[in-house]
Amino acid sequence: MKVDAPLTSDMGAAGAGARRLEELGYDGAKVAETNHDPFLPLTLAAAATERIELVTSVAVAFARSPMTLAQTAHDLNAFAGGRLVLGLGSQVRPHIERRFAMPWGKPAARMREFISAMRAIFACWH
Repeated sequence: MKVDAPLTSDMGAAGAGARRLEELGYDGAKVAETNHDPFLPLTLAAAATERIELVTSVAVAFARSPMTLAQTAHDLNAFAGGRLVLGLGSQVRPHIERRFAMPWGKPAARMREFISAMRAIFACWH
């Protein structure tokens, strides 16, 4: 069994926090996209650690295009030596439409298409 722990999205504390979680023996450090982008603190965590997995407990898929998300995830995963675990979520309609100014509709079908597009992008690169 793997055990993850939450990591702060505070970029000033993310590296030290991840290092501490690694020292305590956690398997993963996870950041959810609530008020801040989860990839920036995970990048700092990657630089400060060696083995702990770096997890987006939720990265909002529909606020991005499949290409931009694939590139961000690919670059962070390469920097982290293959330690990124990408967790995606749809978020809720009001957040997608008002917070991110993106269209909403058929979230299950859209997520299936989004993931298929990302897999095709990764396959092309590899």
